[in-house]
This record gives sequence, structure tokens and C-alpha cells, in this order.
Amino acid sequence: MRVLITGGAGFIGSHLCDSRIAIGDEVTILDNFSSGSRQNIQHIDNVINKFDGNIKDQKLVELLVANCDLVLHMAAAVGVKTILDDPIESIATNFLGSEVILNACTKLEKRLVIASTSEIYGKNAKQPLSEIDDRIMGAPQRLRWSYADSKALEEAMAYALHLSKNLNVITVRLFNIVGPRQSADYGMVLPRFIQAAIHDKPIEVYGDGRQQRVFCHVLDAVDAINGLLKNPHSIGQVFNIGGLQEISILELAHLVKNEVGSNSEIIFKPYQEAYGTGFEDMVRRVPNLKKIKDLISWGPKINLIEIIKDIAKSLS
Repeated sequence: MRVLITGGAGFIGSHLCDSRIAIGDEVTILDNFSSGSRQNIQHIDNVINKFDGNIKDQKLVELLVANCDLVLHMAAAVGVKTILDDPIESIATNFLGSEVILNACTKLEKRLVIASTSEIYGKNAKQPLSEIDDRIMGAPQRLRWSYADSKALEEAMAYALHLSKNLNVITVRLFNIVGPRQSADYGMVLPRFIQAAIHDKPIEVYGDGRQQRVFCHVLDAVDAINGLLKNPHSIGQVFNIGGLQEISILELAHLVKNEVGSNSEIIFKPYQEAYGTGFEDMVRRVPNLKKIKDLISWGPKINLIEIIKDIAKSLS
């Protein structure tokens, strides 16, 4: 099979490259390398086709989509810090870029997976979160939510095209996917903690640290995506993909420190200082995984201790 992976040099995209090559697919990536890294794909450089370009480039996207059987759309502006630093460009990438991908796949009748996000749910206090649960957003001036809004519009467009034009699309909502190759540069909490711990630097906990999250290893997430692609009943559907072990951010900081054997001090940093204006957080975000489990019997296999060790090994 010929597979196009947008954002293929990114964290999740590069692991999808590995898995599809292992299956025997011919892989092409489209990446502008703004957050993706050439190092992530260096080991497969001689077996993939690479295009350095933007998903907003309609002509280029249609050319690449025409020459593939499946599109895995992973390209996006990533991380809360990125969204707050440049919200306008982030919205343009996440919505306008995705519009180009969706229209190309519809026009050329290609299979498509789009990567959405747990941010979709906003501040909904109902936990765990199911795919049909409401979105509860903060004010537009809280710019953090612009990411959720742009991804929600992407999801809505994908579903509308599925209903009206028979677009063969699967949407996955990713909850804190982590693992080797994930950069700490975009505010991602686990690589940020581990990188600090390895170098005995202060581990900065934003807010009071009572925020509850789950974490899912990228290899488990890749298995989930590949599993959904094998099941025709996944078409037109939305699926949560995430972990099971709920933990507070403060507990996570202590766990990382202990597992790495670090002398780091754990310190608290106010949100305002970490992100500036436009940020607001939610107390708890946990996925309900019943839908994907019922369809393809998927569940995460790699526990949090193993995740921390795997990331620490990759950063050492």
C-alpha cells in the first residue's frame, strides 16, 4: 500500500512511518520541519519519499494524495506553548491545512485518518470522557481553546464530507501520547520533566500540580490506529486513544525523579509565568476507551513506569 503521512517527521508521524514500513507499505511524508525533526526519520531516510512543504499548499497536497492509497494526517501545530506563542498561524495550520487535506482526499477518493485531540472536550467535568460527550470551552480570549476549536472544525468538516461525499475517514482523539522522539520544546510535560531530572535541574510543575492526567505510549497509539484501519466499521467514527493509569502532575514529577534517580528539586511555577496570558487549565482529563476496546479489543499495554524508562533512555 502507498501511504502518505503528513507531519511524518514529527513525534507520532515518525513512529507511524516505522510501523507502516514494517508492514511493507511504500511511505511518503509531507512535513515543513517546523516542529518535526529530520533526526526522527534519519534511520529510514533511504526507504521513504520526503517532501518539504506545507499542508496548506493545495497543488502539492493534491499531487501527493493522488499517488497514495491512504493518508495519515498527523500534521498540526502542536503543544499549548505553540498555540499561545502564535495562535493565528496555529489556527491556520490546524484548520486551513486540514481543509486542504480533507478536500483532496474527498476529491480523489482516498482513505484518511485524522489526528484530533483530547483538547476537543475542553473543560467538561464529566469523567471519563466519551466520544459523544459535550465540548465545554472557555472564553475566546483564553487563547488556549483556539486549538480545540480549530480541531473541532476539522472533525466537523470530516464528518460532513463523510455523510455528503462518502469520505472514507477515521478520527482519533489522542490523550497525552508520549514516548521517544517527543520534544520538550513545546511544553510537553513528561519529556520536560524527564529531561530536567536527567540533568538534575529543577522539575517545574505548573500550577498546583493537582491536575489529573493519563499517558499513553506512542507505540500503543500506533497499534490502535493500525487496528482501526483494519476494521471497516471504524469508517466515519471517532475514537479516543489514551492511557489508563491516572496520575496527578505533582505525583508524576515525584515518579520521574525517583525512576531517573535524580537529585532535582521539584518547584512550582504559576501558569501566568509559564504561558503568559490566554491560558486556562482543566483539573482532570481521562478518556473512556470502551468504544475502541469493543470494536478492535485495543487497550494500552505499556505502563507508566515503562514509559518513563523508555523516554529517559532515549534522552540519555
